[in-house]
Amino acid sequence: MKLPAFISPALALPAGILAIIILMVVPIPSLMLDLFFVLNIALSVSILMAAMNAQKPLDFSSFPSVLLFATLLRLALNVASTRIVLMNGHEGGDAAGKVIEAFGEFLIGGNFAVGLIVFIILTIINMVVVTKGAGRVSEVTARFTLDALPGKQMAIDADLAAGLLTADEAKARRREIATEADFYGSMDGASKFVKGDAIAALLILIVNVLAGLVLGMVSHGLSASEAGAMYVTLAVGDALVASIPALLLSIAAAVIVTRVSDTRDLTGQIGGQLADSKIWLPVGGILGAIGCIPAMPQMIFLPLAAGALLLWRGLKKREEAAAVFVPEPEEAPDPSRIQISDVSDRTLVTIQLGYGLVQLADDRQGAPLVARLTGLRKQMCQAFGFVIPQFRIADSFEIAPDQYRIMLGGAPVGSGTLRAGKLLAIDTGEVLDGQVLAGEPTKDPSFGCDAKWIDAGSRDLAVAEGYLVVDPESVIATQVHQLLANRAAELLGPDQVRELLDLLRERHAQLVDTITPQPLSLAAITSVLKSLLADGISLTHSVRVFSSLSQAAQRTNDPTQIVELMRSDLGTLLVGSICGPDQRLPVITLAAQLEEMVVGGMQDPTTGEIVIEPDLARSIGERITSLLRNRPAGALTPALVVQPRARRALASLLKLRAPNVLVLSINELPASQPIEVVSVIGDDAEQVAHHQAPQLPAPEYEPAEALAA
Repeated sequence: MKLPAFISPALALPAGILAIIILMVVPIPSLMLDLFFVLNIALSVSILMAAMNAQKPLDFSSFPSVLLFATLLRLALNVASTRIVLMNGHEGGDAAGKVIEAFGEFLIGGNFAVGLIVFIILTIINMVVVTKGAGRVSEVTARFTLDALPGKQMAIDADLAAGLLTADEAKARRREIATEADFYGSMDGASKFVKGDAIAALLILIVNVLAGLVLGMVSHGLSASEAGAMYVTLAVGDALVASIPALLLSIAAAVIVTRVSDTRDLTGQIGGQLADSKIWLPVGGILGAIGCIPAMPQMIFLPLAAGALLLWRGLKKREEAAAVFVPEPEEAPDPSRIQISDVSDRTLVTIQLGYGLVQLADDRQGAPLVARLTGLRKQMCQAFGFVIPQFRIADSFEIAPDQYRIMLGGAPVGSGTLRAGKLLAIDTGEVLDGQVLAGEPTKDPSFGCDAKWIDAGSRDLAVAEGYLVVDPESVIATQVHQLLANRAAELLGPDQVRELLDLLRERHAQLVDTITPQPLSLAAITSVLKSLLADGISLTHSVRVFSSLSQAAQRTNDPTQIVELMRSDLGTLLVGSICGPDQRLPVITLAAQLEEMVVGGMQDPTTGEIVIEPDLARSIGERITSLLRNRPAGALTPALVVQPRARRALASLLKLRAPNVLVLSINELPASQPIEVVSVIGDDAEQVAHHQAPQLPAPEYEPAEALAA
């Protein structure tokens, strides 16, 4: 049935608050008071049931506000009932309504002294036990929740970086822990409402009793005993009517703050944890032993002991039946049916293990390789600035039992040999006496250093001799990192770029709209980002990278030209990766004549790219390699600064001969970066060494002549 237009659920709460205020101010008839008392009891029971059926505290996150309104309603009823009791109490027991009369006559037999004692006991239970305990739990939980908040945020960021969560899931979990902190903080304050409510009920009772005695004797001419029989009985009945909902609300608050998150409600959680046969056998035995004492009531203890033993036997049979339960066999797959998932490997990075090394990925032994590769993948995600695809570990009979092989896109990029149960002691150049340590000689697969496979018991001796000792899973993880660190471009695909764009769109939607779908498609953006990663530019600072991409895309749609424009804009990132802001950047340049030979040489007819002649390429490569070899230990690796047109050709040349040398065009070097020209390649008249200059001239000057001057 459709509600009228003027009835809206949004008006229910303001209407309820208005009704509470009216109860406090405006006199109401006793029939209306009875109705509100019954509604108050029903509301308290419903709140208690909601608290018990919640699977976790946050399922009832509105509880602090509901508790406040329920407390206000109860206090408003106290005010309304006090007004009626004091105004009409001399007329008889039903002057304040049937509910108060029932509590005053039936529950306590008309004896207000018994009623006072019962009310005081209920108040003590509420204040000293339930409310005080719930308040303490709320306070401690709120403190621990706030203290754990940074750690939970970091865990979410780590899972997001490792690819275990999507951006939406991470956002939902952040919102959940923020709501959790707010909830327990609110519960810490809401518990004070319950405590104050119990104190207010006691004070209201005292006021009603004293005021009733005075009004009865002064205004209505009653004797002290008559006034006590009428007013005190009604006051005690009123207090008991209010104390029952107050006790229910206190229990609900205690249930909420003592809950532990679980997939079951409170009844299922308690029942499931007590349904253990080992619990009830001692219970039955102890009850039976106590029942055998002559002074004890055997008619009570012995039947209860028998019931506990029957419950133990029933639970024991159910556990034994569950232990021998055999699931029905699954339907065997049709061997003639071949699916694409059976013949397609959708993983990008695969680590193949010989059958003698599969224990490194065995869950029963802790899966040390899985844990190590997970941490490595997280570290690489943070370094590259995007979530790289998950690694896959697979056994293979194509390699030797003690070998492993690292595959990238189906092609092997590295391999090695391990000795299961042994450690690799690597000679990093600090070994005191290589003859002391006994072991099987080998080579470190990552860096080619001399090493030995040793027993685990020789670890301390190897460390004392200066060896670096690592376990087999660390050997694999180190080689995976070494092989993939310079292959970030091969790990980036359209799916990862789409994730970056979706995450960036959440806060920088206008920036993304200036890039895609016009003027650049997803494929073009992926090509540009791959080139940047190949040049050593991380995508970690995505806002800056995409801002630079947006500016370049307004000038050209050619991905190659966009990369060159972005490199000029991101020059500080390029230089900052090898040189600190307070250091001079060591620079190698080419003599003007040599640089003209490179620029004016052959060109690829298809792409128009410069092709350096083989003899000239060998000469430049050998000269730069010689310079690097003669650099002092610990000195910064110099960068090669050339004309913009020559940068790509020289970068390709040095990628194999000197991969650590950063090749920059004159436009990519920040104007404020201090430099030190350490050599000019091809200047036969004078080899410039350790020549210092405050900075390179501005790009409008002739770069080669300025640097060679």
